[in-house]
Amino acid sequence: MQQRPSCLIVDDETDIRELLAMTLERMDVETYSASSLEEAKAMLKQRSYALCLTDMQMPNGTGLDLVNYINEFHLGLPVAVITAHASADNAVSALKAGAFDYLAKPISLKQLRPVIESALKLSARTAQNTPNTLEMIGNSEQIQYVRNMIAKVSRSQAPVYISGESGSGKELAAKLIHQNSSRADGAFIAVNCGAIPENLMESEFFGYKKGAFTGANQDKEGLFQAANGGTLFLDEVADLPLAMQVKLLRAIQEKKVRMVGGTNEDAVDVRIISATHKNLTEMMDTGQFRKDLYYRLNVIQLKMPALRCRPTDIPLLTEMLLNKLCQAQDIATPKIDAKAHTYISSLAFPGNVRELENMLERALALCDGETINVEDVLTEGSLDAPTNIPNVMFDSHHSNEINLTDYLEEVEKKAIIQALDKTNNNKTAAAKLLGVTFRTLRYRLAKLGLTKDSDLDLESDAEDH
Repeated sequence: MQQRPSCLIVDDETDIRELLAMTLERMDVETYSASSLEEAKAMLKQRSYALCLTDMQMPNGTGLDLVNYINEFHLGLPVAVITAHASADNAVSALKAGAFDYLAKPISLKQLRPVIESALKLSARTAQNTPNTLEMIGNSEQIQYVRNMIAKVSRSQAPVYISGESGSGKELAAKLIHQNSSRADGAFIAVNCGAIPENLMESEFFGYKKGAFTGANQDKEGLFQAANGGTLFLDEVADLPLAMQVKLLRAIQEKKVRMVGGTNEDAVDVRIISATHKNLTEMMDTGQFRKDLYYRLNVIQLKMPALRCRPTDIPLLTEMLLNKLCQAQDIATPKIDAKAHTYISSLAFPGNVRELENMLERALALCDGETINVEDVLTEGSLDAPTNIPNVMFDSHHSNEINLTDYLEEVEKKAIIQALDKTNNNKTAAAKLLGVTFRTLRYRLAKLGLTKDSDLDLESDAEDH
């Protein structure tokens, strides 16, 4: 017979302890009760528990004291803190201290049940699995820190704010947090806050009732309801208008939402992960982002490093992304020669991992199918980017005879000629293949001496007409 999970309830009020014990027993959870901090510490030494529920305010200490004690001596035990009604500061403090979640008084069964279920799932997952963060590719110190943070925050229900430049992997980090959490069986709903029209924002987030507005022919659930039991990822949260920021704050604090046109508030069990490439601190100073919402979202912060800050990871990422692209296209994976690898590793990548993936996708179109050479990865946008390409890119018999500008021009000529060959000398198609505009290609052809003046005049006349 499988042993029942057990919970330690810590509260100085007898009636609350008994109420919680009755509720948990109905959920087939064995309960043990303590009326003080010292009694709780003594009981923690006697046996192990699957979770702990503790009141925030007690005569001889606080719930935060117990959270700190458990994190030090009983690491891995999920603790949910019970806070006074509308005490948002206490809830945030508890989560920052390492609490698994919080419950606001008066405690409702609709809010208690999902917290208990999530904590029990977490205890079971911890016993069976190690965190899977292998998709976060790299061996650099920066990416190892990110993987460790993902493993830690996955054990909590606390809101996570992920900062970092565009293309640095913020959504991947959010997905990994979800997949390694007790919510892994629930939905992961990602939404770009900047892509929703302001007048539709409330109905998109909270849903609407039939007849709420013209065209509302039936009830429709919103993003919060769709993510119930799972994770809601708010990408580009800085783009939320101030009016929506107020409503989002209330939904997060109360764990309840009201559908547009509805009269009742419905309890929702959603973990919020948010992200943006903008500076929210500056936006708060200028009044564009609410401070109270910022502190609610930014309970735990995870900063994604820019790709240029971890250059040692670029070769690994390059191979992984290339394999992914080839699998998607169902083609054999070409090799990347040493010069191309060296050139790629020398780039600054202001667009981060997304830019690297775009570069490889273009290289796949340009290469011969067997090997990706340096001319396949060289693009008009990156010609001026590298300033430190090592001499390994030059043939030994040329290293003292050719400078960087001449070398790059030769590489560019080869790439353009190859693109023209592939497109039967169709310059518009060749420009598209190279990822440049027609005008840019025409300028490069002239600059590199690959066309006659009469050809340019004819192309100019053709454009004008």
